[in-house]
Amino acid sequence: MERRGTLAKDNEQFEVLRVIGNNVVMVQGGRKGKEYVIIGKGIGFAVKDSGIIDANDQRIEKLFRLEDREEWSQYQILLEDIDPKVMRITDDIIADIALEFSGKLNDKIYLALPSHIQFTIYRLRNGMDIVNPFLQETKMSFPKEFEIAYRAAEKISAEFQVQIPEDEVGFLTYHVYSAVSNVPIGQLVKASNIVSELLDMIRVERQITFAHGSMNHIRLMIHLRFSIERILQGSLIDNPFVKHIQKEYKEEYKLAQKMGKVMQESLGAEVPEEEICFLAMHLRRLFQTLDKQQQ
Repeated sequence: MERRGTLAKDNEQFEVLRVIGNNVVMVQGGRKGKEYVIIGKGIGFAVKDSGIIDANDQRIEKLFRLEDREEWSQYQILLEDIDPKVMRITDDIIADIALEFSGKLNDKIYLALPSHIQFTIYRLRNGMDIVNPFLQETKMSFPKEFEIAYRAAEKISAEFQVQIPEDEVGFLTYHVYSAVSNVPIGQLVKASNIVSELLDMIRVERQITFAHGSMNHIRLMIHLRFSIERILQGSLIDNPFVKHIQKEYKEEYKLAQKMGKVMQESLGAEVPEEEICFLAMHLRRLFQTLDKQQQ
């Protein structure tokens, strides 16, 4: 995304194409004459569809353009029909997120969240079920984000007189986490699918069961999720015990290698040997704990 800092000049102006909400407008102009989204408190209330905004307008908090044209077109179509009340509730939710987390939020939340909320309201009002197969995992992996999403759901329920199910709170949690971590929503969904597949692999390979929500389950699930994120981001971890693990934890290492192949095929990214061995360490601890519990 291009941001205001790279675009604003005193003599630049933007033509307002559409007022989406009191705080969001779509414009065209700037040095490159392209379409942008401007976000700023009261910016939409102060201009009309045919108005002009100066690039140095103090009300501008964010100015950005989606690099992907297809992605931009998708959001443009969605935002054109967004209920102004949805935009207002989105502003409140984003303000809550900003209070809870330091640092800059991912710009895409200003477009993705209102679109998601509006579609959720439509589904609920039309009796469409919302089913989240990753709800429990989401609650355990992102407890703080889930709490914020729960408060957001309460605001949406009160404003639109709909009952937000907990499954939907799980989906809202993805938006909160994505905003503060810059991990795309699609990547979060993919990671959840892979985590479920890997957990099933462990159960089948070792013919074991571990209680859903147990400490063993939570620890392993969180490790798998963050391992996947590191692989996708190309972040390397230091594991000084690689040779020891390969030699001493042969059974766990063999299973970790199989799991690494699944991750590599699903993610389309190489799984470092350090990551494989780190996973083997977690498997070792899991199996030892389960063996003690069965004695």
